[in-house]
Amino acid sequence: MIYPKKLENIIEFYKKLPGIGDKSAERLALATLDLPSEQVQNFSESIIDAKENLKPCKICGHLTDKEICDVCENDGRDKNIICVIEDYKSVFTFEKVGNYHGTYHVLNGLISPTEGIGYEDINLNSLIQRVEKLKKPELILALKSTIEGETTTLFIKKIFEEKNVVISRLSYGIPMGADIDYIDVITLDKALNDRKQISE
Repeated sequence: MIYPKKLENIIEFYKKLPGIGDKSAERLALATLDLPSEQVQNFSESIIDAKENLKPCKICGHLTDKEICDVCENDGRDKNIICVIEDYKSVFTFEKVGNYHGTYHVLNGLISPTEGIGYEDINLNSLIQRVEKLKKPELILALKSTIEGETTTLFIKKIFEEKNVVISRLSYGIPMGADIDYIDVITLDKALNDRKQISE
């Protein structure tokens, strides 16, 4: 073992984060030790506070520290347009674009028969309830182009095909299989504006 056990523990925790390899984890751990004790304390308390108090919005499933997220609370957003996404990380990506003025619905997963994940295991029922209360609903399906994403897209289309719901999906300027939260803002903005209607 190169490092003391207590430092090794910190390195191992950093390695659990996405995109952090051995060397980056070592640098982050050593940099953490160089911080003043007060900042380390604030850092650890912020993580605990976020973990304990952030929760899904009761309406859309986005991450919030309130009952209802800022997007759903905003009267300036078009409530008839709902962008359906896999997880809350994609909401932050869309919000960086700045040109989208509708709302969101976070599925918290995709249908995957091979992994035993069915429609009842993701946040679909609340989407159906939301759409039924709208006068002119449009769903923008912003799901990745994988087998799971396509399966979920087809399932949602089938649910609403006779309910007078306009359904569109992002244009295919997005690379196949790409996660929404890793796409640059310009590409995502174009994909959103060039979305294609897939409902009849």
